[in-house]
Amino acid sequence: MVLAHLGHRVCCGEIDPAKVARLSSGTPTIFEEGLEPLLREGLDSGRLRFVEGAAASVSGARFVFLCVPTPQHEDGSADVRALTAAAREIGPHLAEGAVVVNKSTVPVGSATLIERLLRRPDVSVVSNPEFLREGTAIADSLHPDRVVVGSDDREAALGVGGLFSPLGAPLIVTDAATSETIKYAANAFLATKLSFVNAVATLCEHLGANVGDVLQGLGYDHRIGFEYLQPGPGWGGSCLPKDTRALLYMSQRAGYDVPLLREVIETNESQLQSVVEKIVRAGGADLPAHPVAVWGLSFKAGTDDRRRSPAIEIVQRLLQRRLRVRAHDPAVEGPVPELADGAALFDDPYAACEGAGVLAVLTDWESFRKLDLGRVRDTMRTPRIVDARNLLDPVAARAQGFEYVGIGNP
Repeated sequence: MVLAHLGHRVCCGEIDPAKVARLSSGTPTIFEEGLEPLLREGLDSGRLRFVEGAAASVSGARFVFLCVPTPQHEDGSADVRALTAAAREIGPHLAEGAVVVNKSTVPVGSATLIERLLRRPDVSVVSNPEFLREGTAIADSLHPDRVVVGSDDREAALGVGGLFSPLGAPLIVTDAATSETIKYAANAFLATKLSFVNAVATLCEHLGANVGDVLQGLGYDHRIGFEYLQPGPGWGGSCLPKDTRALLYMSQRAGYDVPLLREVIETNESQLQSVVEKIVRAGGADLPAHPVAVWGLSFKAGTDDRRRSPAIEIVQRLLQRRLRVRAHDPAVEGPVPELADGAALFDDPYAACEGAGVLAVLTDWESFRKLDLGRVRDTMRTPRIVDARNLLDPVAARAQGFEYVGIGNP
């Protein structure tokens, strides 16, 4: 959609006919603010269209982007079956001299694999990883920190970089293996930063220090900055867990262990369990008799994505303790397959709190800040809050009679 917005003609191939029909009608299949207007702009301009199947989308195309899922195996390796299937499908249909662009997050060496599967010596393969955050993918696409392209064919790489030249972002041109490594290294570093922050938050609780002030002191250091310097229930989503484990897997396959990455992952696991224990302690001995209210199921605000969501993981662990959960998320509708019996979903945040022994804030939706805490208190069985995002004002909550527990605060 952004490429169409920049003036390029774009044809998207999708294997699900229902999604093709929905997108062609101007209705997004995921939630993000501003996505529908951008989709409709592309359709109305005639520069964007959707077709069924990969082969149907590549006819006559100069650049062909592979944007398929690469989920994680149990051992941390990436499942590239969708990628290899797409490569085999499009190979015979590519125009002479076309450039295949690998946009998916793939193991290092995948560009070479795609070249072999295409069986087209006249076709070049370029790695062009994306660095988008769910919930702000449009803004990140229009204002990227950098554009990375990698290939043994420098002319092809520069051609791909030229597609994004109107954005004015720094362009990094390198080889394919380096480009693929940049993606994994970036996400692993962000995961490291988040795990470090959560470890500091736990340390603050033991020392009686205020994590907000500590992180403010860190953030003003230009070498560190404020981005990803916010404690929470743990990091999740479709990228950081998968890519961090994948980089660890690749390092082990290469004969070089990275203990730091292992510690980053283990720290995240500890943080998830720590939030569960905070909720159980806050609820007290009578918690089994009263439900836990949960605000937030998506892995972060601005998206309806629940893949590897810390909120979902925490709720599952509460359910394993035979606790009942009443949940609300402004972007999540209908049943939530990831949650077993014992969890109920509500459209209204106040209804989710009815009769609850404790309220857990697990996703950082801005709308939660604006809710009437007095009304929440009157709805609950006991006024207790575990704010795993440090989203609410502790002073205001306590003034309303709540027992308030945050992350990293005494």
